[in-house]
Amino acid sequence: MDFLKDIIKEVGDEYAQLASDIDETESYVDTGSYIFNGLVSGSILGGVSGNKITAIAGESSTGKTFFSLAVVKNFLDNNPDGMCIYFDTEAAVNKSLLADRGVDLNRTVVMNVVTVEEFRSKALKTVDRYLKDPIEDRKPLMFVLDSLGMLSTEKEITDALNDKQVRDMTKSQLIKGAFRMLTLKLGQANIPMIVTNHTYDVIGSYVPTKEMGGGSGLKYAASTIIYLSKKKEKDGTEIVGNIIKAKTAKSRLSKENKTVEVRLYYDDRGLDRYYGLLELGEIGGLWKNVAGRYVMDGKKVYAKAIYKEPEKYFTDKVLEQLDQIAKVEFSYGNGNIGTSGDDDSAESDLQ
Repeated sequence: MDFLKDIIKEVGDEYAQLASDIDETESYVDTGSYIFNGLVSGSILGGVSGNKITAIAGESSTGKTFFSLAVVKNFLDNNPDGMCIYFDTEAAVNKSLLADRGVDLNRTVVMNVVTVEEFRSKALKTVDRYLKDPIEDRKPLMFVLDSLGMLSTEKEITDALNDKQVRDMTKSQLIKGAFRMLTLKLGQANIPMIVTNHTYDVIGSYVPTKEMGGGSGLKYAASTIIYLSKKKEKDGTEIVGNIIKAKTAKSRLSKENKTVEVRLYYDDRGLDRYYGLLELGEIGGLWKNVAGRYVMDGKKVYAKAIYKEPEKYFTDKVLEQLDQIAKVEFSYGNGNIGTSGDDDSAESDLQ
């Protein structure tokens, strides 16, 4: 034992420690949606990983940017001294958009990045600077890269300037290298990161299949990969937001290939916190849906009326019960967050 402690001291690695001393407490970033929290962490009180990469992928106009901004808003709201670094590759994020989404402008830095090399350099410099501060002085920090698919490379730009019509075959390797260096540092610094990416249809697949662009780098680096698709949400004739279908393509915290629907508003309300809980409660037997109305406390109530006054129906006691249902529905094995296993006995009715 003394030898192992001496080795740790000798190598001078502040992050090296005995396995028995490793803190397995998982930290989460509340997304602002109970049902989405359940999907990505196995608990409606959880969220996306607090020190790993979460990829949000989908076709164009599926709400990836709005979805990411909703999570950023919730992160800053829950951490009054928190900060966000937003790497923008599409020149789509401006002051007005951030303000409209309710994001604190004084605690958000927008960095425009064009190439993989530029993103890698700025991200690594930011993390290294962050790690120089004593742990007790570090304020909560979050990264967003929006989006990976729009990043170019220095070689691609040089070839274009020289009128060379050649595809850059090194891009996927550069992306893989960037995330290989960044993933461990994010874990050491406890910085959560959201990466948006585009998807495309796999040609020749027997079953219609979606795939992320950019090679395998993000697939390996991401702790969780969520695929998004959407439909419009109307209030009368006015379109007020999206109903987004979210599916776990990869997850180290919860079961894969689970699907839920979340509601995303276009205004500063962002993600609807309670949307999707009615279906979850129905699965767990908390209430029944009879002819479009839910039987709660002996009364039949329409979903629209429930979501209009959610605190009235989703009390602390009810939320605790829903959390237990979520653990069975979304978590591996015995339903404990972050555990792994092969118990698939709880088949999803949300799919």
